Amino acid sequence: QVQLVESGGGLVQAGGSLRLSCAASGRPFSLYAMGWFRQAPGKEREFVAAINFSGSTTYYAESVKGRFTISRDDAANTVFLQMSGLKFEDTAVYYCAAGDRARASTAAEDFGSWGQGTQVAIST
Repeated sequence: QVQLVESGGGLVQAGGSLRLSCAASGRPFSLYAMGWFRQAPGKEREFVAAINFSGSTTYYAESVKGRFTISRDDAANTVFLQMSGLKFEDTAVYYCAAGDRARASTAAEDFGSWGQGTQVAIST
């Protein structure tokens, strides 16, 4: 079982930046894809970004493309989500997810382990 601990959430003004981190343990980190999802109040969980095992392939939701960047540091067993140009509609609880395979995916069912989530709130 993979353990995931997110950090870095908070309250920022629109247009600002945040970097989320997710520390993983429990299995060889470098062999698997990682992802970020989010859930806003009253809405379903949605895909945000994913990265494959090597970092050579990344996927983004259209709503965050060009503003968010996912990356990984295998030496630190950590995946990051750099968020810039934040908008009010980015307000949500952000969840880190560990993939079940090396290949990146945008589908929640391809991620078998999830963190507790970190709150991101954007003020206008």
